[in-house]
Amino acid sequence: MRIIYMGTPDFAVPALNALGQAGHEIVAVYSQPPRPAGRGKALRPSPVHQRAEAMGIDVRTPMNLKDASVQEAFAALKADVAVVAAYGLILPSAVLEAPRFGCLNIHASLLPRWRGAAPIQRAILAGDNLSGVTIMDMEAGLDTGPMRAKHVTPIEDKTAGALTEELAQAGGALMVEVLDDLSLHPPVAQPEDGVTYAAKIDKTEARIDFAQDAHRVERQVRAFNPFPGAFFEYHGERFRVLAAQVEEHDGAAGALLDNSLLIGCGHGAIRPTLIQRAGKGAMSAGELLRGFEMPAGGRVDG
Repeated sequence: MRIIYMGTPDFAVPALNALGQAGHEIVAVYSQPPRPAGRGKALRPSPVHQRAEAMGIDVRTPMNLKDASVQEAFAALKADVAVVAAYGLILPSAVLEAPRFGCLNIHASLLPRWRGAAPIQRAILAGDNLSGVTIMDMEAGLDTGPMRAKHVTPIEDKTAGALTEELAQAGGALMVEVLDDLSLHPPVAQPEDGVTYAAKIDKTEARIDFAQDAHRVERQVRAFNPFPGAFFEYHGERFRVLAAQVEEHDGAAGALLDNSLLIGCGHGAIRPTLIQRAGKGAMSAGELLRGFEMPAGGRVDG
C-alpha cells in the first residue's frame, strides 16, 4: 500500500519500522516540527523524524494541518491509507478523508476505555489489570472511531516506560496485520458503555501524596516512570522515586518508620527501592542511605 505515516515520539518508531519491513511504500512521514532540546536548546528532530530520514523517506513537519496548501500537498500524495501513532496534531476532515481508506490510528488502550492523551499512565494509576492497543478508524471525535483490531496485555508490575515500549511493538505488528487484508478486519463501532478519558499528565501530579493508600502510591511511582517522575522532598531536596514496594506497616503518612526508608502512607507503607537525588544518577535505597541519612522519626514532604 501507499502509506502516509504520521507520528512523533519514540512510541511511534516501531510501527514505522514494521511498515517498512513489511514492504509497504511509505510515500511521506509527517511529524511535529523540531523542538529546542538539551543545554544548548538546539532544534532537535523528533524520534520519528530522525528514523524516517535514516530510512530515506521524505519528512514533512507543518506546524498544523489547517492551511489549505498543506492539505492539498497531503492529498496530492494519493495515499491508500494514513497510519497515525501519537502524532500530536489534530487532523482536519480534509486530511481524514484524503487517503483512499482513510486514516488508521494506533491507540495505546483498550477502547473505549482511556480515550485521550495519556492512556498508559492513566491505566496504571487506576489499577487496571489489562492494557493494550487498538487499531481504529479516525474520525472527528477524540478516539471515537470504529475499531478494527485489539492486542491485550496484562499490566502486572510494569512501569509506564516498559508498557509503552511493549505496546509500541505490539501496535506496529498489529497494524501490519490489519493492512495485510482490511476486509478481514472490518470496522466495528465502539460500545457506548465503558468510556473513560485519559487526561494529559500534569507535572503537579508527580508529587507523591502519602495520605493515599500505599498501593496507590506504588502505582503512581510506576505510572510516572520515566516521566515526569514521582517525587517527594526531604529537608528541601527533591528525590525521584523510580521503583518502590508496598509493605503492610502502619504509621503516620509521610513519616520515616525505620532507618531503611520505609515511609508511612494513609494505609500501609511504601519502601522506595530505586531512587534519584536531584542532579544525581539513579541508585538503590541502600546506596543512597550509605551516604545520606534519613533516620526513623523524620518526615518527608509529598
